[in-house]
Amino acid sequence: MAAPVNSVGKTSADRLQVNCTSFQKKTRSKLISIPGTRPSVQNGQLLVSTGVTSLDYLLGGGLAVGTVLLIEEDRFDSYSRMILKYFLAEGVVCRHELFVATAQDNPDEILQELPAPILDDVAVPKPVEQPRLTGEPQDSLDAMKIAWRYQNLPKVQSALASSSRFGHYYDVSKTMEAEIRQAAKCHRFYLPDHITPSSAAHRVESYSALLKSLQEVIHREGFDLATPMSKSRNILRVGLHSLGSALWGDDLCCHDKPRYSHALTTFLYGLRALLRSSLSVAVVTLPSHLIQDRTLMGNITRLCDNAIALESFKGSERETNPLYKDYHGLLYVRQVPHLNCLARQLPDHKDLAFKLKRKQFSIERLHLPPDLSETVSRVSRGEPVGVASACGSGASGTKNLDF
Repeated sequence: MAAPVNSVGKTSADRLQVNCTSFQKKTRSKLISIPGTRPSVQNGQLLVSTGVTSLDYLLGGGLAVGTVLLIEEDRFDSYSRMILKYFLAEGVVCRHELFVATAQDNPDEILQELPAPILDDVAVPKPVEQPRLTGEPQDSLDAMKIAWRYQNLPKVQSALASSSRFGHYYDVSKTMEAEIRQAAKCHRFYLPDHITPSSAAHRVESYSALLKSLQEVIHREGFDLATPMSKSRNILRVGLHSLGSALWGDDLCCHDKPRYSHALTTFLYGLRALLRSSLSVAVVTLPSHLIQDRTLMGNITRLCDNAIALESFKGSERETNPLYKDYHGLLYVRQVPHLNCLARQLPDHKDLAFKLKRKQFSIERLHLPPDLSETVSRVSRGEPVGVASACGSGASGTKNLDF
């Protein structure tokens, strides 16, 4: 083929210079690839799993790295402690580093109670054991396996699990093997080892020592975003148990006007600022039912990115109410994050309940009569309700809880 007329007599370098333009193909920015993480489909934020698939779904796909999840404890701290152990167990399985801080139990006691991972959640028969019919495509067989695997899960829980595998499942009736647990790198903060409760300054120094210890770990272990990218990156999972309790030196509990209310709010402000500039994510549990100042509780919630509350039926009238016979408590979504987007990712349902089975902690939608459903919604918004309406009127006019 003959060369174009305007290019005759020109060198190859001249022709290349003529054809060059300022147009450049737009490419996506490089995402950090860390095991146990994935980008959010809403805003591209890096996510980690809480260890509870249904909770990941409620939070928009998982916990965003650099954020804080606040869990308002149930009265006996049974289920909130269980979610914290799920969060830490997921970190062990994903080979993330852990930072555990407690004031009551030694961090080693919590680590020894981590649930055992289920490596093979459902034993799917091998293809050789399931002969394929003539003309039946292999894709349909794979789809049937996935459907059978998740057909017994609740809708809230299976919505994310069936679409892609993110997170793992755990058997709460067994504890994690010591070999698996000891393979993870864990940093511990036990308050009695750092502060002696001998003066009023203990109320402020406890949180200052905790924040300083966490900051040292982040900088020393290379979780700071200022660390050169040439180094292999990892995630630091921070678990802070029962902040705001009297064991931390706080006077927030059982006081209408606590004198040292600024200690916890100042700590949370510093914690969130520290996590924003690092590859870290935190889960904080807090006994909100003991805090009398509701304005202070509102400030604490706003200083966290995600906030959920657990209400256990244990010891209450709802424990024997036929409406809640299949559940162990209610779950309220207090706050969801508003990160890198104009609109928040709100959960599909507000009436949620949880139950702890032998091998999993699941969150499901709760079907109630219209009047009782409105009562639950008012409780989730913090509005006062009557005792009769809150406890329910009985089993008359109810719907089936299974869906």
